Amino acid sequence: MPQLPTALTQLTGVGEALASKLNKLNIHDPVDLLFHLPRAYQDRTRITPLGEVKIGQEALIQGEIIHSEITRTRRRMLVVHVQDSTGVMILRFFHFYPNQQQQLRPGVQVRCFGEIRSGMKFLEIIHPEYRVITQDQPLPNTLTPIYPITEGITQARLRGLITQVLPFIGALPEGLPTSLLQALGLPSLATALTTLHTPPPDINLLALLQQSHPTQKRLAFEELLAHRLSLRLNRREQHQHHAPTFTVPCALQTQLLEHLSFTLTGAQQRVIDEINIDLTQTQPMLRLLQGDVGAGKTLVAMMAALPAIAAGYQVALMAPTELLAEQHVHTFQKMLAPLNIRVEKRISKQKGSDKKAILSDLAAGEIQLLIGTHALIQDNTVFHRLGLIIIDEQHRFGVEQRYALQKKGQHPHQLVMTATPIPRTLAMTAYADLDVSVLDELPPGRTPIKTVLVSQQRRNEVMQRIQAACQAGRQVYWVCTLIEESDMLEAQAAEEATILLQQALPQLRIGLVHGRLKAPEKNALMQQFKDQQLDVLVATTVIEVGVDVPNASVMVIENAERLGLAQLHQLRGRVGRGSTESFCLLLYKSPLGQISRKRLELMRDSTDGFHIAEQDLLLRGPGEVLGIRQTGDIAFRLASLIRDQHLIPQVQQCAETLLTHHPEHVEILIQRWLGQHRHYQSA
Repeated sequence: MPQLPTALTQLTGVGEALASKLNKLNIHDPVDLLFHLPRAYQDRTRITPLGEVKIGQEALIQGEIIHSEITRTRRRMLVVHVQDSTGVMILRFFHFYPNQQQQLRPGVQVRCFGEIRSGMKFLEIIHPEYRVITQDQPLPNTLTPIYPITEGITQARLRGLITQVLPFIGALPEGLPTSLLQALGLPSLATALTTLHTPPPDINLLALLQQSHPTQKRLAFEELLAHRLSLRLNRREQHQHHAPTFTVPCALQTQLLEHLSFTLTGAQQRVIDEINIDLTQTQPMLRLLQGDVGAGKTLVAMMAALPAIAAGYQVALMAPTELLAEQHVHTFQKMLAPLNIRVEKRISKQKGSDKKAILSDLAAGEIQLLIGTHALIQDNTVFHRLGLIIIDEQHRFGVEQRYALQKKGQHPHQLVMTATPIPRTLAMTAYADLDVSVLDELPPGRTPIKTVLVSQQRRNEVMQRIQAACQAGRQVYWVCTLIEESDMLEAQAAEEATILLQQALPQLRIGLVHGRLKAPEKNALMQQFKDQQLDVLVATTVIEVGVDVPNASVMVIENAERLGLAQLHQLRGRVGRGSTESFCLLLYKSPLGQISRKRLELMRDSTDGFHIAEQDLLLRGPGEVLGIRQTGDIAFRLASLIRDQHLIPQVQQCAETLLTHHPEHVEILIQRWLGQHRHYQSA
């Protein structure tokens, strides 16, 4: 078997410049070319007579040129008439070279491919791909693949490069044992790749385009399996480390529960018990805590921290925003003060003297719980004895950041939390290295939130409702959203909304908070709102997580159609935190598209975060639901968690089989699909 070239520049016609362009397509070596699969196909295996072509069809035609001219009507163009025994067709070129008219002259035989369009007298193809036929040239015997391309790389160039490496396809190691392939009814890797790059003309083209063909199932299965194996190995590696063990329940936990003015929900007690068991083990805890908005994750995190602190260890809690970090600091300091536990914060914008003192006391072990943002992972943040890390809103962080925080201690226990309910299929795949706990019960006394869809044309009615709520002693959030993720533009939109509200409701006290405000200003405004010194708080989506104002009973979200369901659900969860009936008004701009209306109606009809998350997965895809478009946690090349979710149980079973009986295949699969990203899977 010939050896596959190891570098792109070993291929004919590839220099450094072309290799650099290929890198933009995530093609870094010849193997990547084999896994760069077509997005569509064209049938150029048969010539369609001109009398049989249909408008809108892509067709290969062949005929003799009977007329060719450059016209100068509204714009200069080359017009070529082609004829066969069944009819006449026009080829039209708006961009052409001077020698093309000579090349496409009467009497020449030409073979063309393109989309058939209607014309004044005859059917037309605009800018067809064409070839002058000088002798009887055979037709392709396979469908023609259409690949994802980038600037500077044509379809023809890419096809030529892939044609160069296809003969080496048998040199690729087979990732799955023959016994498993037979049991699963899947083709070999070589068969799958060969078929996808050069499918026979009688193949089920609809199945190929819908990515449901057995060859695609083979590759999707293998990619899902590689991710699963990587996560399982990560978990196995983590469990080989020795973590500190803590005594549970500890006296601090008992004291905290005695100070509470409420009792734990059954779900909270169950999850605390699960975490307590983990903390007594010699291997690090790796647990994901899911809880819908308002389910009480903060108290669970507090209870998790106490055994570590009681044993003389430190705890780090990392939050995605300064606003949320500040709120955690306030909550933890208030509740842990009676227990004589020192809680401090570490954020990027701290004063030099404050930062210096915090860092010194942290390194000396005098701070037991440090809460902060990305500043926790900076080199100068040194812990004396870190025993537990807690990541809040984990989907807002990149895996490298979580990994960096873990490295601050000697294999600390890990608890990652999210208020974004993750569908079961997604959790099973994206977090296969974590144990999952779910807070599926809201504390008593919470009132359901009524959600209403309101066209922006009815803003005056919304103003009246706001005025009535404030006169009754309640408070209101008014959230402004933009398509562009820009603090400056969002701030401008929020400022404009504030001016309009002040003009319409001059008797109300209206505040404004947005991402461009400095942390002290944000915190001061939030505290005023919490202390009921403001009636209405106009905000950007900066208030999406963590803000707790029980007296706020109305949430207005402008341009709600622009946000994802998970984000809308998060924002809605800012109200309904007290005993008063609460409302969420989703303001939308008419007319709504079909999908946008479906999404908003789902928000109106359901307050179940997990049901909403399942629908969000179907409508938007896993990258959006997990927030990984930014962080890159789980970027599949071929597989789809929506389309291929039926494969997950088989993938789980197959992963365990390979780890136990065929370990030689594990490294092949992980290297093929993950490469250098393997170390950062759910770190």
